[in-house]
Amino acid sequence: MTDYVFCFVFFQSFFLVNFYIVTIITVQLNVHKIEHHSYVTPHCNPDAPHTPENPFRDRIVETFSEDGHGNLTFNDFVDMFSVLCETSPRELKTIYAFKIYDFNRDNFICKEDLEKTLNKLTKGELTPEEVTLVCDKAIEEADLDGDNKLSFADFENMISKAPDFLR
Repeated sequence: MTDYVFCFVFFQSFFLVNFYIVTIITVQLNVHKIEHHSYVTPHCNPDAPHTPENPFRDRIVETFSEDGHGNLTFNDFVDMFSVLCETSPRELKTIYAFKIYDFNRDNFICKEDLEKTLNKLTKGELTPEEVTLVCDKAIEEADLDGDNKLSFADFENMISKAPDFLR
């Protein structure tokens, strides 16, 4: 049982690290003119010195973009860095962390969302069986209403137990 708990804690700690690390990624801006609107599309440079690669960088940008495809208006760009700012309220960070991990945008974090998250975090180094085991355990531990997926309330409750999450 200790192995399961370790996996769950390991999984939770990666949520924090990968959500917050975007604030130190080198951003190059490309401005596009689309129907009289300017859009900013951040492209992270993983080759920049001392810049760790964030496996969620594209997902973060998609989440903050109004169009959902990663084309950020200037306001979207400012909103993104405002939320990711160290002084941003934990509640606001929780809302956006949930949106980032909800890959299929159904307002729940289901097993498939968790599998995508875990595969991104581990860069595919876990076997499918290990991924399934960790995801099943995470849902078992965090799913308060027993529907086999995490609602925002489930997610909020889970991260409230991890004091370092979204700090």
